[in-house]
Amino acid sequence: MTTLELTPPFRSSLRAQAHGLKPVVLIGEQGLNPANLAEIDVALKAHELIKVRVFGDDAAARLAMQHTICDTLGAAPVQAIGKLLVLYRPRPKLPKHAPQEETPSAKRGKSPRTVKVVVPSSSPTHRAKVKRVTLLGNQRLSATGKVKRAKPRQSSVKKSSRG
Repeated sequence: MTTLELTPPFRSSLRAQAHGLKPVVLIGEQGLNPANLAEIDVALKAHELIKVRVFGDDAAARLAMQHTICDTLGAAPVQAIGKLLVLYRPRPKLPKHAPQEETPSAKRGKSPRTVKVVVPSSSPTHRAKVKRVTLLGNQRLSATGKVKRAKPRQSSVKKSSRG
């Protein structure tokens, strides 16, 4: 694979995003091996942007490792500071014919769900009561633990006057 090229503004934004990250792969004194490459590949698939810590004192060897990783996995070197390497590879796009997971917000209505309600006791020596309540699609649980109907959808005065 070839090394991915990044534009300077995009590289700068990636550096800013990587600032708070912790290293997800550690490369020991023995150097880069196929197991490390496989682990870096898995991390890049999951996160796109990762940090790799290389334990070793030779700076030239660290840069050579970075170039080897990027060439092998098709990633882009974002930054190399001391013993930390920051790498980026965009996630592969899903083919259009692949089934997509349905998100909860895409569902119509809500199915019945069971909610645990903890009702505190008035006496400090007694335990709080725990009860399970089943909520239907148009119901919600208030802050006091009571079941209420969902709030009606607000409509504008203009739309309601039309009929």
